[in-house]
Amino acid sequence: MRRPTRPAAARGPRVLIALSMLAVLLSSCGSERAGGPPTLNWYNFPDDSGALAGAARTCTRASGGRYRIVYNKLPRTADGQRQQLVRRLAAEDDAIDIMGLDVTWAAEFAEAGWILPWTGALRDRAVEGTLKVPLQTATWKGRLYAVPYNTNTQLLWYRSDLVPEPPRTWSEMLDMARGLAAEGKPHYIEIQGAPYEGLTVWFNTLVASAGGSILTEDATEPALGRPAERAAAVMRELARSPAADPSLPNQMEDQNRLAMEAGRAAFELNYPFVYPSMQANNPRLFRHFRWAPYPRMDADRPARPTIGGIDLAIGAYSRHPGLAFEAALCLRNRENQITAAVQGGLPPTLRDLYSDQEFTARYPFADAIFQALENASVRPRTPAYQNVSIVISHTLSPPSAIDPRRSVRTIERQITDALESRGLIP
Repeated sequence: MRRPTRPAAARGPRVLIALSMLAVLLSSCGSERAGGPPTLNWYNFPDDSGALAGAARTCTRASGGRYRIVYNKLPRTADGQRQQLVRRLAAEDDAIDIMGLDVTWAAEFAEAGWILPWTGALRDRAVEGTLKVPLQTATWKGRLYAVPYNTNTQLLWYRSDLVPEPPRTWSEMLDMARGLAAEGKPHYIEIQGAPYEGLTVWFNTLVASAGGSILTEDATEPALGRPAERAAAVMRELARSPAADPSLPNQMEDQNRLAMEAGRAAFELNYPFVYPSMQANNPRLFRHFRWAPYPRMDADRPARPTIGGIDLAIGAYSRHPGLAFEAALCLRNRENQITAAVQGGLPPTLRDLYSDQEFTARYPFADAIFQALENASVRPRTPAYQNVSIVISHTLSPPSAIDPRRSVRTIERQITDALESRGLIP
């Protein structure tokens, strides 16, 4: 049977798009052939603050005409970002020079041969003055595969008009929330309960804070055990208490932020982006908006919140790897990290910034962030991390249905399968 011809009106937009993309590629190649500076394509998360675009312009000027950095926006969600990078790198795309990796991707990308290691003097420059825990996220099998661009960690945010002194432990916080509920006051504890990466982060933080880990040190098998059961029990206790927002099973970071800004909550476990947001969206409540360390599992052991952030890696198929390494170091330099923190709320990875009075005056919770980073935990470092995370978040959703012992056993069994390449999830 003959395939029907597509109407010209339907073909037109596609032809125009294809021609436009071809024109961009040809102009880029043409400028390099004509003696223009090489173009370094930097792929990173979409930034509404302007900090990333500004860093690209600043480093282009600082290169003295040796290269030009073009900031390309990846999709908004972490899954979409990873999917685009994986597909292009699997096709050996040489247009990817520098990429912003989520802190959980270095092992996977390194094992696949998609990113280049940092060695020699370049590695020394990347490591110098960088916080220890963020460096762990960029390291795989003893080799550095990326340079930490920014980091992130959750704090406890609370309303001082409802809670004069912040709780130190999860037990204290739950008791305070129950007391506020009994008085008919806002009392919710906002946290990420939807079946996605945020739920895995919550579990990982509680497990680490209880003295445990999800995987063994060599990442070959699950660790879990009693700390994991305690973590699962705390999650269920919150979900079944008056402190739980009715929307907990569907909530992510932004829904938590909105609930706090609407005045429905007393506590929020979230990242620093909530501070400028509250300041802009609810100045009345902002007067009572405070921060404190992440609650502990045990009074005598500090909490170990799970860090996030972005690490800059160099594509294995880049036509200009030497320039890309140099540019990545510029993109994450002191000035650009300050801009990303002040404009976008993203905590720096350079240690000395946390004692810089000029910076800390503009970033008032810098000391709390620094203390959290000093005690922080990282997510399991394994090429199979995506599968490990999905196993955890799906097993623990909804939090109210958790059976600590049985749920942890399920996670243990399914993680073992994932690490042995059985029952992998695409």
